[in-house]
Amino acid sequence: MSRLHVVTGKGGTGKTTVAAALALALAEEGRRTLLVEVEGRQGVAQLFETEALPYEERKIAVGPGGGEVYALAVDAEKALLDYLQMFYKLGGAGRALKRLGAIDFATTIAPGVRDVLLTGKVCEAVRRRAGSGAFVYDAVVMDAPPTGRITRFLGVNDQVAGLARVGPIHNQAQAVMRVLKSSETAVHLVTLLEEMPVQETVDGVAELRATGLPVGGVFVNMTRPAVLGRASVRAAEESRTEIAKALSRAGLGGARRGGRAEQLIDPLLRQAHEHAERLALEGELRSEIAGLELPGYELELLAEGADLPGVYLLAGELREQLREQGVAR
Repeated sequence: MSRLHVVTGKGGTGKTTVAAALALALAEEGRRTLLVEVEGRQGVAQLFETEALPYEERKIAVGPGGGEVYALAVDAEKALLDYLQMFYKLGGAGRALKRLGAIDFATTIAPGVRDVLLTGKVCEAVRRRAGSGAFVYDAVVMDAPPTGRITRFLGVNDQVAGLARVGPIHNQAQAVMRVLKSSETAVHLVTLLEEMPVQETVDGVAELRATGLPVGGVFVNMTRPAVLGRASVRAAEESRTEIAKALSRAGLGGARRGGRAEQLIDPLLRQAHEHAERLALEGELRSEIAGLELPGYELELLAEGADLPGVYLLAGELREQLREQGVAR
């Protein structure tokens, strides 16, 4: 069973909300999950209505199953200082380099260094064990960069390991890639039932598979219930008189020809046509997603928006779906 869940998706698909709901859903009774943010947006803090996350693991919620959810915002500069201390024992010297601006240079200018530090910190949390020998976290969920750059983000350590043939940098990069390419990891993609997000999801899955990164499931977010199909719309078009009478009974004007109720029918039928067309398109997109042959999960559109109660609602729905897929107990 996977212990590192990497959540990516095209911008606007709600990947941070899905990552938060997943972390809550995986927090079964007695289990502990860690939700990690790597983009510096503090989106997790906003969802959980808490102050900005520091560079330390902090308990932020209790899952629907009674487990604990911790959160961490990885800061590349502080991660580099940790790295220098861990491998080169440069604690004081590292702080001096920070004052000189060298740390900022390394994390913003040097190609790939930032992504190496971010993925390294996350994988360290996955591997960390308590004194008893048990893992500190039963699951780690990463709110990762968008689909368009997820393969490059996760694969940067492969490039670093190739450049640095020996030494601690090489060893660290190899250790990170062993986690990322193992059965411990699952890269999940969040999409909407819209053409561009679905196409980006299909492309993202192909890229991940080509580089040997393990793909998890596809989370279809913000789904809306089906109300009318094409057959219902056709039936409505053939029942204009009955519709006008029903509108009249509802107090929306007389049913006579040209009356207010009659005037409402065409706009209503246009909306019904648009709804039926959307359902047909969503059916095609669902088929395209099914063609990826990956576990699929669907989360409803939150009527009140992505707030804390909404995230808990999604977590409850997701927990049931994870159980059906055998991901949760």
